[in-house]
Amino acid sequence: MTMFEKELNNYWKTVVDTIQDGVMIVNTEGRIISVNRAFETITGYGREEVIGQLCSILGCSACEEIREGGSCHWCVMFERGNLKKQKCTMKRKDGSPVNIVKNASVLEDVDGNITGAVETLTDITDLIDKEIQIEHYKRVFKEEDRFCGMIGSSASIQQVFDLVSNASMSEAPAIIYGESGTGKELVAKAIHEIGVRKNKPFIKVNCAALNESLLESELFGHVKGAFTGAHKTREGRFEAAKDGDIFLDEIGDLPLSTQVKLLRVLEEKVVERVGDNRAIHTDVRIISATNQDLKQLVKQGSFREDFYYRINVIPIYVPPLRERIGDIPILANSFFERLKVKSRKDIKELSPEALGLLIRYSWPGNVRELKSAFEYAFVSCNGEAILPQHLPTELIKGRSVGETEGISSESLEKIKKQRLMDALHKSGGNQSAAARMLGISRTSVWNQVRKFHIKI
Repeated sequence: MTMFEKELNNYWKTVVDTIQDGVMIVNTEGRIISVNRAFETITGYGREEVIGQLCSILGCSACEEIREGGSCHWCVMFERGNLKKQKCTMKRKDGSPVNIVKNASVLEDVDGNITGAVETLTDITDLIDKEIQIEHYKRVFKEEDRFCGMIGSSASIQQVFDLVSNASMSEAPAIIYGESGTGKELVAKAIHEIGVRKNKPFIKVNCAALNESLLESELFGHVKGAFTGAHKTREGRFEAAKDGDIFLDEIGDLPLSTQVKLLRVLEEKVVERVGDNRAIHTDVRIISATNQDLKQLVKQGSFREDFYYRINVIPIYVPPLRERIGDIPILANSFFERLKVKSRKDIKELSPEALGLLIRYSWPGNVRELKSAFEYAFVSCNGEAILPQHLPTELIKGRSVGETEGISSESLEKIKKQRLMDALHKSGGNQSAAARMLGISRTSVWNQVRKFHIKI
């Protein structure tokens, strides 16, 4: 060998050891005769540990041995001549799996005889982890088992879902009753999003946020000079919602004078801008919501009876959270997973003790308060599990729902088992589908099936 050839070999060794991909050369028997530094890093094996060993030591999931006799080569790759972008897994020295993209090609001498093969190994573990994480994010935010963003499996909330489906197919006014924080706006959006006007505007107005004069201008618009500060003509929310839905939140706070004008809108489908007497036709469906007792307001004279009967065509009652305790674990899991994604904190679980506290609490602020409690917990928790001390003080010291006082860890396990059984029943025993319904991994479902001795 000439001096130049020796130097070239040294240069080539330096180049191969600089490459970030693993490089492995095997002979026709599949014995490893050379590896580079990246190979050692990826597999955990040192050079001296693998030289002379069969490459099957790596346990590659893509390797195919020739089963039939008559071939001088042990590996199918030798017959094919090459492999390109083959995804597979290998086993490191410590037994842990590593995700690999493998490229390979046979080596031939000057006479065309096969003398071995060279493989390059690209570690794609980080890429696979990111793909898994992205799929998890998609599952969390897609909420496949939810109904238009609303979560729950209790009979009371399922009844709401049924009413929403029926109301969405109607053109009649709908009104949503419920305490503050129960999700009335979500119900209104659901009616719109699955309804006949779903491709048209959805306009929201908070009737309690504006005084009488500003509210009428907001609803019906105004012409230039109609009042001080009206420097130009402006269309109202009813015009903006043309052919769509308008959501009047806190409708119980509407002044009587505005109720009269809205009654005309409902009956004649026209609006008049403030300061103008020209009627503007508008085809808008009204969806309203309130946390007040409108019948009582009618008796008190602060709500018109004729207007009440006009908007109360399809009433939907959203139950408070204390009346749907069985939904708390489902809601808790959803908020936990979403905030885990957003906060990027490595919080692994909600402790059984914290869940028990959530179930025992009466939730005067309903689902909104539950969500806020989790936001607080994710700020205060620096460990791997949310514990009772990470929850808001008022929740820890607050009053409990009577029928759930003294709830035990055994009772919590019963709730988990029942939820799993319900999901498996709905999915026809399909564990993947059940996992999506519960917002957990398929592995978690499998582990719980074994834990609770559930027969599928």
